[in-house]
Amino acid sequence: MRTTAPRTDIPSNTGRLPLRPLLALATAAFITVLTEALPAGVLRGMSAGLGVSEAATGQLVTVYALGTVTAAIPLSAVTSTWSRKRLLLAGVAGFALANTVTAASSLFPLTLAARFVAGVAAGVVWALLAGYARRVAPDHLRGKATALVMAGIPVALSLGVPAGTFLGGALGWRAAFWAMTALAVVLLAWVVAAVPDRPGQPRGARVPIVRTLALPGVVPVLVVTLVFVLAHTVLYTYIAAYLARLGVADRVDGVLLVFGVASVAGIWVVGAHIDRRLRVLMIAAAVLFAVAVTALALTPLVYLAVALWGLAFGGVPTLLTTAAGDAGGEAADSAQALLVTLWNAAMAGGGVAGGLLLEGLGAGSLPWSALALLVPALAVVVAARAHGFPAVRR
Repeated sequence: MRTTAPRTDIPSNTGRLPLRPLLALATAAFITVLTEALPAGVLRGMSAGLGVSEAATGQLVTVYALGTVTAAIPLSAVTSTWSRKRLLLAGVAGFALANTVTAASSLFPLTLAARFVAGVAAGVVWALLAGYARRVAPDHLRGKATALVMAGIPVALSLGVPAGTFLGGALGWRAAFWAMTALAVVLLAWVVAAVPDRPGQPRGARVPIVRTLALPGVVPVLVVTLVFVLAHTVLYTYIAAYLARLGVADRVDGVLLVFGVASVAGIWVVGAHIDRRLRVLMIAAAVLFAVAVTALALTPLVYLAVALWGLAFGGVPTLLTTAAGDAGGEAADSAQALLVTLWNAAMAGGGVAGGLLLEGLGAGSLPWSALALLVPALAVVVAARAHGFPAVRR
């Protein structure tokens, strides 16, 4: 149960989305994703600047994911009594610190440590964002609020990474990380000024992880999260290798731009309909993703296939976080921590699995492997009609 203290911080106009706080939360999602992905965009510069190989520099992304996986569940439990605003400020401050050290460091071990701290901050922020968005919005607009916050993900991938890469190329990779620090500092001031606080849980009221897993619907949502993200990551991580197989290796930037723009469109569609059609949207996303990877495997229509893929995947973070929050109920924070952990584990696992497939069976196996994973994911969504992805949301 939640605290019974008076909720004087609820927005007075309960008929509209509170845009200022939700956009601040969306910016936190943007910073989280961009901090994770930025080393890939400035890989060569970082490699030269730190005096290590590009393969070693690539592990800065792996270490970030490891920090997130390690931190999400235990820190969510330790900080469950903290006010949500205080916890968000701590997470954003962690990004500011980690990106500052990354920008200033010339020692690879120190940079690795900073990236791990950034991953820990991401674990904190991801575990609270969806629940925070739901609690600052009117009840009947919770799905739209979550969609708005999750829009930070495709915006970071479609606009933030290219912008960071350009800045790194023009002014050096350190400038890109200094810019990330500046953005985090601005966000700290924004959160202080515009985001209403929400209380944490009373001491002893947090639902343990084991009991959260026993709640109807939680496990199906987590299974779909793991398998769906694994399918996406296997293909997305090695899309350049697959395009090279098709003889269009020089079109990687354009293909990723199409994916990013389509992802933004996907999250717009989800945001418009999620409060009434979550189940239909999740089934549609799985089917559309399956159609996209099949088209990518069998036809030369690369841009169309990638557009369908982006349209399908763009709204998936919103759909899954909303489904986890619904299924978790009063244990929503624990359910979100589990989802964040599995999401990042799937990203790490997808990178490894895709690499093994690439080496063992060749790039042509990647879309077919994604399709093979999507079949059981769709089956679980369809089967979870009563709980997880219900026909009628509570």
